[in-house]
Amino acid sequence: MKLPALPTLLCFAAALFPTPVVAQTTPTSAPAPSAATSPAVEAGFVSIFDGRTLKDWDGDPNYWRVENGSLVGEITPATIVKRNTFIIWRGGAPGDFELKLAYRISAQGNSGVNYRSIQLTDAPFSLAGYQADIDGQSRNKPPLRHTGQNYEERGRTFLARRGELVRVDATAKPTVVASLGDPKALEALIKSDDWNEVHIIARGSTLTHIFNGQVMSVVHDDDGANRRADGLIGVQVHVGPPMKVEFRNLRLKKL
Repeated sequence: MKLPALPTLLCFAAALFPTPVVAQTTPTSAPAPSAATSPAVEAGFVSIFDGRTLKDWDGDPNYWRVENGSLVGEITPATIVKRNTFIIWRGGAPGDFELKLAYRISAQGNSGVNYRSIQLTDAPFSLAGYQADIDGQSRNKPPLRHTGQNYEERGRTFLARRGELVRVDATAKPTVVASLGDPKALEALIKSDDWNEVHIIARGSTLTHIFNGQVMSVVHDDDGANRRADGLIGVQVHVGPPMKVEFRNLRLKKL
């Protein structure tokens, strides 16, 4: 997958600190992934889910299982959760990396992909850290209010909404530096009740969320007291109504 010219965008944004930029209305597009993945693009990526078992994954079996080659998280009327719960990859705690995966979520679903996270001790399978947020078509008003944003679970909360390039300063204050496109136009690129491709890039203090080939949010985290340089990866089922989320083709490249 060909990525947008992110270094150019970041350099442009840095030159404008701390003055916010008026949001543009046209998305910063990247070519859609091709059906056949280029070996050159995939070089260095390794699978972290075998599609058959939960080897190297650790979560509550009431909510997580393998089905049809996918890692499935489901809440039923009999298993409503009182706190967000994760299944956690135990294969490492990467710092700089790229993570690629595909997901499909039910209309009432609420989920996310956590990274550079720590496991908390006050509840089972609870994580705190950066999250590429995911929600279903009917979960929020407006629909897909959160998909693509950077939300810090059990931390500083909203770091960058969809369509924002944000700098978080040393006081933990996020400042929108530039627009990546109109949030509604970006929302239209997310498929409902179908598979979506996610590409997370964590390099130094810069965190980039790409959905279906489009940059959705970028955070430059200069909050040295609160940012994390490495940590756990996990995927979530969220407090709320019954829901189902599926993940497949999870692969990681350490940088």
